[in-house]
Amino acid sequence: MSTVKDAIMALSQGKFVLIHDDDSRENETDMIIAAENITPYHIATIRNDAGGLLCLAIDGYISTKLGLSYIHDILNCVSNDHPLFTTMTNGRSPYGDKPSFSISVNHRDTYTGITDYDRALTISKLASVCKNIDNGGVSEFIKSFRTPGHVSLLIAAKGLLKERFGHTELAVYLAKIAGLTPAVAICEMLDSHTFRSLSIDEAYKYAKLKDIPLLEADQLKTYSVI
Repeated sequence: MSTVKDAIMALSQGKFVLIHDDDSRENETDMIIAAENITPYHIATIRNDAGGLLCLAIDGYISTKLGLSYIHDILNCVSNDHPLFTTMTNGRSPYGDKPSFSISVNHRDTYTGITDYDRALTISKLASVCKNIDNGGVSEFIKSFRTPGHVSLLIAAKGLLKERFGHTELAVYLAKIAGLTPAVAICEMLDSHTFRSLSIDEAYKYAKLKDIPLLEADQLKTYSVI
């Protein structure tokens, strides 16, 4: 495995990092990149080499300032009129906690919202919103984005790794210790041969081939405390 310092350097330089979470949790490897550095090339690489759902993980403080809520809470709020949602949002995932999904968005300057160019635009503009959250970011978010869209937002737990050990928290934590805006594009790596998540052995081979740092969740958990 790489070191956390290797990952910090790569993320700061606008490069990819791979993070594998616990075997007892999702047991998946996610490809991540800082939102402030994303380009259409990065989106194409994620689409071709990872293949999962591209999302944007956002720090809990920023999410609160933007007025974002978890999607299961939003659906629960309308369950009186739509009882189906009460049952569908009940319970936890097989690995123990509720998903961190919020709403999905497109920037208003996109067309369909799904192209590499459009998703890069949406994510980079969201990074600017997050960077300026206390200086006009909230009004910019309301004015410049629409929902639903093609970039799913993920809300990191406010206590990060003190509260939850998902890829959302791991990615945002890495961005914070790297001194970057805590908004990170993440995507699960899938395997076209097994039709399942990419195994850690195959993720290691990919990381070595592409010279991309690969971290285990435990490396971040024990690195330091924010």
